[in-house]
Amino acid sequence: MNTQLAETLSAVLLVLVLVCAVVRPFGWPEAVVAVPAAGLLIATGAIPLDDALDEVERLGPVVGFLAAVLVLAQLCDDEGLFQACGAWMARTAAGRPRRLLALVFMAASAITAVLSLDATVVLLTPVVFATAARLGARPRPHVYACTHLSNTASLLLPVSNLTNLLAFTASGLSFTRFAALMVLPWVAAIAVEYVVFRRFFASDLDAGAQAPVDAEPPRLPMFALVTVACTLAGFVLTSVVGVDPAWAALGGALTLAVRGLLRRRTTPRALLAATSVPFLAFVLALGVVVQAVVDNGLDEALGHLVPEGSGLLELLALAGLAAVLANVINNLPAVLVLLPLTAPSGPGAVLAVLLGVNIGPNLTYAGSLATLLWRRIVHAHEGEVELKEFTRLGVYAVPASLGAAVLALWGSLAVIGGG
Repeated sequence: MNTQLAETLSAVLLVLVLVCAVVRPFGWPEAVVAVPAAGLLIATGAIPLDDALDEVERLGPVVGFLAAVLVLAQLCDDEGLFQACGAWMARTAAGRPRRLLALVFMAASAITAVLSLDATVVLLTPVVFATAARLGARPRPHVYACTHLSNTASLLLPVSNLTNLLAFTASGLSFTRFAALMVLPWVAAIAVEYVVFRRFFASDLDAGAQAPVDAEPPRLPMFALVTVACTLAGFVLTSVVGVDPAWAALGGALTLAVRGLLRRRTTPRALLAATSVPFLAFVLALGVVVQAVVDNGLDEALGHLVPEGSGLLELLALAGLAAVLANVINNLPAVLVLLPLTAPSGPGAVLAVLLGVNIGPNLTYAGSLATLLWRRIVHAHEGEVELKEFTRLGVYAVPASLGAAVLALWGSLAVIGGG
């Protein structure tokens, strides 16, 4: 296949894969189109088989890690962790919508950071709907917070987002140094988002709510909480001794799985479903398709736009470029494209890209798969998501929170260092 034809075929198939991931025709899983597209690119020689296998091998540990965290989050839900969180928010809010918004920000930020953004979108959003209804509060500010924070609050740990896992591997940082460098950007971005939400949804928050009828303290699922805490400690320990943190995630998931099976709270089939195998196949196939696009000219085109170095201006430019690219081709392909181009400039450049691909998707529906998934959940609860309102909120929140996060990252690099 000649170069021009390979470029065209790769680009067309990438667009087709992304459109089908957004629209999901006939309810098909994302992998139904992505896997054949990757196979076609290999069969036509647009990407050599060895290069495709190298990409799959590179993504394999990341995908395994993601599967373990997804199972861990589902088992925490089975233990009642998210229901307890909803009861705590309702009781503590005491009929005050502004307080409820602050509590949703706290819960969503913590859940996203520890159990990944999927846990916030899939498991916390329905709980927030129920909590708002229980209090008679308008749900919009609180439900929107779930999707914004599933992206913005996923900056803190390598396990918080699939993009983080990819960046973590490319950065060469340890688990603890990654978290140390990202804690200030994480706090800065969330704080700016909170201020924007308070002003944007002022009329909804002024509408008031009712105090919950029953004020019984929620039952805390202590076994699940202790397991999650031990898993987090395991991430740190495995990083220190040079073992893949995926083993710690697997240990946490197995601990709760054994307990769940013994108590008949889950089944082997439910555990397999929690791994979301079709989505994992989609991630691997998407990686092959993106690699074909990169090898067939995109790396050269973007290479002229990617600045070198890790000064403040370079970090701002990288984060902005990553944010734009995330809203054009989705954040997962964006990070796959940009990491090979920015990794030679050091961890600071890699983390700036991460800020862009994690915060930037709050601007449009198609920016991240988490947002698309959140939209489906809102519709399932008979809620409405207006494109105009979603975009207007993103216009206010994204530039401000992204700018604050980049400035905080620049400060962290100056104090802690990226080596």
